[in-house]
Amino acid sequence: MRLRALEQPFIRATVTNFFFFLGLNGFVLLPLHIHRLGGTEVEIGIVMGLYSGVGIVCQPLLGPWVDVLGRRPFMLLGPVLVVVSALLASVAGNIGLLAVVRVLQGLGFSAFFLGSFSYVIDLVPPARRGWALGIYGVAGLMATAIAPVLGEWIVRRLGFPALSLVSAALTAAAGVLALNLRELRPVGVLPIRGGELFRGGLADMLHLHMAVTVFFGLGSGTTFAFLPTFADALGVSTLSLFYTAYAGAAMGVRIFGGRLIDTLGRRAVIIPSMFVQAAATALMASLGLFVSAASVVPVVPFLFLAGLLAGGAHGFLYPGLAALVVDRTPEARRATVVGIFSAMFLIGQTVGAFVFGYVAHAMGYGLMWTMLTFLLLIGSLLSAWLKPDRAPEGARRAPDVRQAEPGQQGA
Repeated sequence: MRLRALEQPFIRATVTNFFFFLGLNGFVLLPLHIHRLGGTEVEIGIVMGLYSGVGIVCQPLLGPWVDVLGRRPFMLLGPVLVVVSALLASVAGNIGLLAVVRVLQGLGFSAFFLGSFSYVIDLVPPARRGWALGIYGVAGLMATAIAPVLGEWIVRRLGFPALSLVSAALTAAAGVLALNLRELRPVGVLPIRGGELFRGGLADMLHLHMAVTVFFGLGSGTTFAFLPTFADALGVSTLSLFYTAYAGAAMGVRIFGGRLIDTLGRRAVIIPSMFVQAAATALMASLGLFVSAASVVPVVPFLFLAGLLAGGAHGFLYPGLAALVVDRTPEARRATVVGIFSAMFLIGQTVGAFVFGYVAHAMGYGLMWTMLTFLLLIGSLLSAWLKPDRAPEGARRAPDVRQAEPGQQGA
């Protein structure tokens, strides 16, 4: 019974994560609906950008309250907000209401992510933390891969309101699953006042691993923002192989190599993965500089390889950096620092999408990818300055999460 006491909540939390993002990520197709309502590219950018903007602002603010009130209330609040947003989207007939939808979704995502991610961290001991966070994230990656395909099928046949209702139902399922999870740690009291909270958060942001996280987000956000138009400029009609390679590599390294985050240590995985991410953008820079739509060079195999490199790097970097951040954080402040970590990643993604759009427009994709590669190399070199860490105690002898007993939580 004691073995299963840890295994079952971890599986349920992972399944909950899958259903939450399966419902939420159907809204990546929202730009199609905005366009049909007469929205311009500028309005599409503003509405879609509200989601990340809310996350950047809210997650550092919500984190302390997740530490104070517990994880489960926010794992329930997130699905409630997303369900409300989906129901509103099903009847929204103007772009203003869709902007409200994205704000609610940004709030819902922030609440659920902080609650559920911190829940898994509480559940799993340090010796299995990197592997567990990676496997937990696989559920989100699978949902991200499935949701657009399922959503497009629904939109083409039944329309966007039907997609909104299906998304509401899937997210509600995540809320029902979260109802059956019990709180793992006692709720606390607000340990610090507003001024101290601000100073503590600022100190957390100035750590080197947070800077590395920004560079990681910069590479990820820029790649996904501009790959479709870059491929179109090269005459590529479909990007499915890139996304398949990216998602497959990210999931593959976590399933088959995720234990390396624990056995070798966080730093030993983060540093080479940062260089691999830079290699992926360097490959795209080469395509942008030396290949055109009229060239006879086959572009798709190179994009597939770039997807493998970028996805493999992502698969290690997110759980590796998250585990490193949590390892260096007191238990009472876990959600607080996870919120700052996630916000730093989102800042990198958002800055990449905004800034490099101007660079690509003014200088072309070849120089854009080259500049991004240069910045990612700087981030890679910064990662080499991370303080050495050793594998958490017990990582080499604990074959799976079931060997950790409930009494080890938070150790």
